[in-house]
Amino acid sequence: MTFRAYGELHAGFYAYGLDQNRAGGSRRDRRVELDTTRLALEVEARFADDLEVEFEIEFEHGGTGAAYELEYEEFGEFEQEVERGGEAIVEELYLRKVLGGRFAVSVGRFYVAVGQLSRYYRPTAYLAATRAEAETTVIPQVWDELGAQLEAFLGRVKVTAQVVNGLDSTGFSSQFWVSRGHQGRFESIRASDPAGVLRVDVQPRAGVEVGAAGYVGGTSRNRPKADLVPTCADGDDDVVAPCGYVAAPVVIADVHAALQLGPVRAQGTALYGWLGNANAVSARNDRLSNDLQVLRSPVSDQALAIWGEAGWDVAPALGLAAAHRLEPFVRLEHYDTMFRPRAELFDNPRFARTVATAGLSYQAHGGVFAKVDASHRRFGSSELRPENALHVATGFVF
Repeated sequence: MTFRAYGELHAGFYAYGLDQNRAGGSRRDRRVELDTTRLALEVEARFADDLEVEFEIEFEHGGTGAAYELEYEEFGEFEQEVERGGEAIVEELYLRKVLGGRFAVSVGRFYVAVGQLSRYYRPTAYLAATRAEAETTVIPQVWDELGAQLEAFLGRVKVTAQVVNGLDSTGFSSQFWVSRGHQGRFESIRASDPAGVLRVDVQPRAGVEVGAAGYVGGTSRNRPKADLVPTCADGDDDVVAPCGYVAAPVVIADVHAALQLGPVRAQGTALYGWLGNANAVSARNDRLSNDLQVLRSPVSDQALAIWGEAGWDVAPALGLAAAHRLEPFVRLEHYDTMFRPRAELFDNPRFARTVATAGLSYQAHGGVFAKVDASHRRFGSSELRPENALHVATGFVF
């Protein structure tokens, strides 16, 4: 049996207010926020006949409980959300069978093989004090779903194929595109519209990895109610959706790379997303009940996210022992959750965001870390005030 864990604490100073939904952008402010970001416990057990069981439980924001969130996308309404107050969730829980040493089949809850954070999600796996907001805004953060997975290990090539439950389109919005369509507001997960994932990773040499991934999945039949439906004259009143459903498929494609060569460490992702019938989803979401606690803002047909970071270990030059890494780094991000929207949808420049981050990452003995960085965020219009922040994070991984 193998036991692993990681924990993270975070402090942030923000020179801007919370309300970005104002003419000219957010007002100047001086905010300090402290957070027990997460504590994750992972257990892996191996049995005879190459059978494995793995599960991960993550405690976020200090544990469980309900808290009020002030949501400016909803005109300053307060919303009570358990997830924002802290939560204990099962991130992974699956049974895995290794077949002949080159293949493996998994069934259960596991990470969706899209984006960079599906693999490099532990705090020592990225340089900045926070995960890349370009990726965590456009798609669910460290995205996990229920389903079946096949992995093939073909020399320097790894192929991952997955069939999982799809997203719920009631959570789609202008600000977060489809990322809040990740199911979890209800006790059970709806999989009437499944999704398929294919990922290929290639290691051309030691320390270098490049790859691509694709995701295609339906969403309309995963809504809490059968409400995204067309009208027709000859519908069958004996079925829940007499005229069927309006198709609203999500298509996501990404290319990604990571390298660690001597003192240099770098990684990045470019991700594009497309939503079918986004106008119909937006029109129906606009009439959703407040009790569902979703944003109800119009969702764009397309989204784009690009980010990359690079650092250089200067510990040897400073005479530090080999157990230490001290890496000055930079990270650049650009993401647009209203990328080239349909003609009738206003292309809000507030949702085209570019972030530059620079900082210092320290690791000791491969497990204890401390990070500090400063970020500068700009928007798609010079009329919107830029936002500056300072982040400090510390924690452990073992």
